[in-house]
Amino acid sequence: MRIIISPAKKMNVDLDSFAVESLPRFIGEAERLKAVLQGMSPKELQTLWRCSDAIAGLNVERLREMDLRRRLTPAVMAYEGIQYQYMAPGVLETGHLDYIREHLRILSGFYGLLCPFDGVAPYRLEMQARLSVDGGRDLYAFWGGKLADQLAAETGLVLNLASREYSRAVEPYLPSSVRFLTCTFGEWKDGKLVEKGTMCKMARGQMVRWLAENHITDPEKLRDFTDLDYRFSPDLSRENNVVFIKSARGRGDE
Repeated sequence: MRIIISPAKKMNVDLDSFAVESLPRFIGEAERLKAVLQGMSPKELQTLWRCSDAIAGLNVERLREMDLRRRLTPAVMAYEGIQYQYMAPGVLETGHLDYIREHLRILSGFYGLLCPFDGVAPYRLEMQARLSVDGGRDLYAFWGGKLADQLAAETGLVLNLASREYSRAVEPYLPSSVRFLTCTFGEWKDGKLVEKGTMCKMARGQMVRWLAENHITDPEKLRDFTDLDYRFSPDLSRENNVVFIKSARGRGDE
């Protein structure tokens, strides 16, 4: 089983918590993207990134000094989003770290597919960014089937905890021999099942932590997840979609 998750926009440098164990598998492709980005003007980059002047300034400077092979941060420690806060890799025990080392993969518009302890430099490049590279119209075209091919070489089951923006860089390219199982986290609102962005990110991070703490490798065991007041819904779940509903007492808006 391989678990795929999205990256986060906000990144940091952490040279002390864990050692970098390897360079990303697609370091050559990252170098190519780096060269394309470094050939763009600050104004073009800000338009691509769709961000404030302050964030653009920070990332233009990062890009100018970027070295993809020195002073790197393990990928799992580099991202600062809500999902990673709930995963809390910095306080996982050794056995749990071994689990994520084997099973967890982070999707990235810049690096493609990351193992947790691959060394990365801070960057800003979302998978859905409209960046034309080598004749492709966007990053989905740039990566093509490479990420799916790598996952298919590793496993027959992909557990999808990534957002749609990132999962669509993998799902269409997987062979039929690989099962693609998506977890959905929702709650009832006005009679409709809704997925709230922040709550989904929290749940995905907590799910990774729960999987690691319990060394889950059997997808049937997913239904036992009850953290953050989520409960498995047998009525809404399907063969390749496991649905969890947040109980009324656990809703943040009640």
